[in-house]
Amino acid sequence: MKGFSFSWKRLVGITQVKQKIARGTGIPMTKSGMERKIGSTILKMIFGK
Repeated sequence: MKGFSFSWKRLVGITQVKQKIARGTGIPMTKSGMERKIGSTILKMIFGK
């Protein structure tokens, strides 16, 4: 079936909980999101913007 995917994490509700935590704290829960957040924080400390 094209375009169909199953995720047990979505079924259990883990995805929604992670999204709520990320929005509430402002800290992303994904690996790439955390890396972007850390990188931008370091650049702001170096360049002061």
